[in-house]
Amino acid sequence: MLVSLNWLKQYVDIDGISPEELAEKITKSGIEVDGMERFASPSTNVVVGYVESCEKHPDADKLNVCQVNTGEETLQIICGAPNVKQGQKVAVAKPGAVLPGNFKIKKVKLRGIESNGMICSLQELGIDEKYVPKESADGIYVFHADAEIGADVTPLLNLDDYILELDLTPNRSDALSMLGMAYEVAAILDVPVKLPEPSYEETVEKATDLISVKVEAKEENPYYAAFVIKNVTIGPSPLWMRNYLMASGIRPINNVVDITNYVLLEYGQPLHAFDLDKFSSDEVVVRKAKENETLVTLDGQERKLNTEHLVITDGKDPVALAGVMGGQSTEVSEETTNVLLEAAYFEGQIVRRASKEFDLRSESSTRFEKGVDPNRVRLAGERACQLLSEYANGSVLAGNAEFDQLDKTEKTVTIETSRINNRLGTEISEEEIIDILRKLQFNYEKTDGEIIVHAPTRRQDIRIFEDMVEEVARIYGYDHLPYTLPTGEGNAGGLTKEQELKRYVKRFLEGAGLSETVTYSLTSEARSEQLISPDVKNVAVSKVKLAMPMSEDHGVLRLSLLPEMLDSASYNIARKQTNIAMYEIGSVFISNEEKVTKQPKENLRLSGVLTGEWVTHPWQQEKKKVDFFVVKGILDELFERLNVNVTYTATKIENMHPGRTAELSINNKVIGFAGQLHPLLEKEYDLNETYVFDIDYDYLVDIHENEPSFSDIPRYPGITRDIALVVEHTIQSGDIQRVIQNAGGDILQSIRVFDVYQGEHLEETKKSMAFSLFYQDPEHTLTDKEVEESYERILEAVKNEFNAELRS
Repeated sequence: MLVSLNWLKQYVDIDGISPEELAEKITKSGIEVDGMERFASPSTNVVVGYVESCEKHPDADKLNVCQVNTGEETLQIICGAPNVKQGQKVAVAKPGAVLPGNFKIKKVKLRGIESNGMICSLQELGIDEKYVPKESADGIYVFHADAEIGADVTPLLNLDDYILELDLTPNRSDALSMLGMAYEVAAILDVPVKLPEPSYEETVEKATDLISVKVEAKEENPYYAAFVIKNVTIGPSPLWMRNYLMASGIRPINNVVDITNYVLLEYGQPLHAFDLDKFSSDEVVVRKAKENETLVTLDGQERKLNTEHLVITDGKDPVALAGVMGGQSTEVSEETTNVLLEAAYFEGQIVRRASKEFDLRSESSTRFEKGVDPNRVRLAGERACQLLSEYANGSVLAGNAEFDQLDKTEKTVTIETSRINNRLGTEISEEEIIDILRKLQFNYEKTDGEIIVHAPTRRQDIRIFEDMVEEVARIYGYDHLPYTLPTGEGNAGGLTKEQELKRYVKRFLEGAGLSETVTYSLTSEARSEQLISPDVKNVAVSKVKLAMPMSEDHGVLRLSLLPEMLDSASYNIARKQTNIAMYEIGSVFISNEEKVTKQPKENLRLSGVLTGEWVTHPWQQEKKKVDFFVVKGILDELFERLNVNVTYTATKIENMHPGRTAELSINNKVIGFAGQLHPLLEKEYDLNETYVFDIDYDYLVDIHENEPSFSDIPRYPGITRDIALVVEHTIQSGDIQRVIQNAGGDILQSIRVFDVYQGEHLEETKKSMAFSLFYQDPEHTLTDKEVEESYERILEAVKNEFNAELRS
């Protein structure tokens, strides 16, 4: 909502406060001022001039030599505007004037003839082109004949106005009107409100002689009034009205349309003007549209309607989509003489549905959706009749054709001083609360210890006690509310164990080179079956589907984070971001019911997707693509830092590569998996070789012990021994490592595989695996005997367990 301060001054006295101070006070009272700016940049020495003569430039076809009377003197000005003519009153920037953009006007010669000033367009005076009336868009601005020669154009064109942009919450529909903001500012400043008082002469002829109203959809349209104004003269609206419309972000069109827009902004009540002579009957019928009925709206688009849409008809065909947009067939044009003015109350939900379906957001639909004041509907129609009578020379027929089943009663809320103070922590007296109600212009009644407040219908947001608490607090002043520190034995705030661990894991993964991603919790039914970890698959009995999904792609709660992460990776790769390393900590939703009837269990998972190049050093001509061991290395380091021992076991999982996938276990409990996607799934997502992991994060949190610990730096040297074993090719290195570790004793600190060989000098069913063993004791220097004893125990253990032989 844009609020013109010059317009606001017509209803409430704000002369004693600066725009900046007013904006701050409005913000502190609960309506945020999102921005403030001048309507136009300042200009100096620009006055109204009268074009006494206008002749063609002797040496330029498109230039005119004008003699312009500015009151104090007559200036010769060269003007190239196509619409400049003798007898016009125009905006003249005299020599020495400064226009927006620090454009200084000087005496110059154009094609040999002196020019002393400039005849200005509205754009040159700083008004945004999109708000300039069409007749002035391509040329200079021409004032009405009654403009005073020599007068400063700044107040005439509202160039000194300030515009406040309000960021309104949905409940404050009253602030979508100038009168609503007048009440608000009056309450803040404690000044009176001056409301317009519509009055006009009516003809003997009655509106009901020409038109009748029939409403079939009574719930959706409880009030409809049709006013009739005859013999209107279509032309420009008065300058002051055009100024206020432009300041509010609306381009002036003609007096009839401008008046309906002006009243909409003033009262917050949408109106619509029809050309009465284009009606095919003498009846207005408001009804639901018929299936596949069509309406060409004012924007020239044909709209296909259905029975969920509310339409205004001329007794036969639709002439407007109720509350959204009028129809082209009854549009007011330059030939219009008789106007039917609609003032109606439409139910917000049906307006919103039509507005959203046809993508027709308008000032009218916004107000109907948020709620209009039922007591202003007819009043707004009368205000428009007054203005049409004054500025369109219209004859207003007596009364109106009306349908009225609208509830106009005020809501009542009972408040107590003690309860309000209890909620706010204040000591506001009853007299102060009553004074706040006076400022808000809320009627009230006092009873024993209670105040019964009658909330005016313009304030649709006041319904319950808490609403009144908010009203008292904001007018009393949020900055006047007491502030205290919490008392008692509470502890200072801090992170929980879970929060600390989550941040630690995130820092580690990001330090390792992965980027965090956040994907949808909703996925498609097909994707919901992909890449489910074995530990989830064992407990998830059924998928959790939405009853009314917004789309098929987001209709099922996920059982794995990976499918949506792969979609994100595919999206990035399609845009030339080929090296992807991402992780996510998010929930999967597990139900153990065949038919889901209650809330599913949420389980936090840690998942990752990696593809492309992991290392790229062009200078050293070094490149390394992501592979299984990159993923395993990241996970190994994470588990080591969390002091968790994880076992990797080769496995087969649907949609994963059968030879490059491992199941992860802790204490014989499966916690997830890691490996390469199956090539067919990679092709489905348009991915190259891609590796993923998925881990039960909740379980890691449960078993993690956050005990600070350290180890002394070893003071004694270590010893390295290598061992190469020939075993069956089906035996896994991890199994051998576990046996070696158990047999090696405490002095065996680490085991590393450094070579695997199959080929010449070995049987086809055999392979050789070489391990590097590192021995060290923190208490003393190891002897050859100690190392040799451990080495022999290892040889004996692997021989017994795997029938391994030492490779010669």
